[in-house]
Amino acid sequence: MGNTVSEAQKNAQTIVKQNETNNNEVLKNPHNFTSTVGKSPPPECPMHVKMEEKKPVGCAVAGNPDDINPLNMMPPPNQRPAPDQPFALPVEREVSSIPKADGDFWVYPSAQMFWNAMLRKGWRWKDDDLSPKDMDVIIKIHNINNELAWREVLKWEAFHANECSSPKLKSFGGKAKDYSPRARIRSLMGYELPFDRHDWIVDRCGKEVRYIIDYYSTDNSTNKYQVAILDVRPALDSFEALWDRTKAAYWRWRFEAETERNIANKMEELRKTDQA
Repeated sequence: MGNTVSEAQKNAQTIVKQNETNNNEVLKNPHNFTSTVGKSPPPECPMHVKMEEKKPVGCAVAGNPDDINPLNMMPPPNQRPAPDQPFALPVEREVSSIPKADGDFWVYPSAQMFWNAMLRKGWRWKDDDLSPKDMDVIIKIHNINNELAWREVLKWEAFHANECSSPKLKSFGGKAKDYSPRARIRSLMGYELPFDRHDWIVDRCGKEVRYIIDYYSTDNSTNKYQVAILDVRPALDSFEALWDRTKAAYWRWRFEAETERNIANKMEELRKTDQA
């Protein structure tokens, strides 16, 4: 079993290595996450910021369904300021570290695109009294959440590193009020429901695998804007997904038990040292 642990760790390190540098820099200082591109790359979905919803629509989408991009469930990019917009917003967009199934990388929405998407969703800016600085922070948090979600996906994909060493994100969609069975069970146990949910379709070298991502608020009520707590796992669409989740639960339990034993041993050594 020890060899299995080492191999899994080796695979995980290999598959996420390409993302480590960028992700670590983002987490250390989100205000420095500023890689930008022009105004017209492929659109990305603005993940929900926890605001009051006035329309039960996932992923900030409303409008003519004929114009919706099936890959990200978003209408064409809109970089034009809204009629009653109180201040100008940047239109530059950042390239993510998340590879697309058809090449290149997914591109995050600009602040202007995010603003317009939230308006389509039913949000009214006057209710929140946002400033340009607030929007800048919201965009950075949105992007960080997606980078973290992809990192979690890669950890799961490490189980299949020998089969596919370069998984890619094919498509995604928001299901904010379509709670997963896991989220509902947690709610019955007294935990809060997630404020958002996304389903990501990952291309595992030709094989489509669905992942569920639940977004939870943190307990820090003093911080207005904060990175979400993510619950990322493969959807139970196949026996393979069930087996992956079973293996992950086992290794999590085993390593937690080993950690507790190591801590207990260290404490015992310290106690003996103090008595000597």
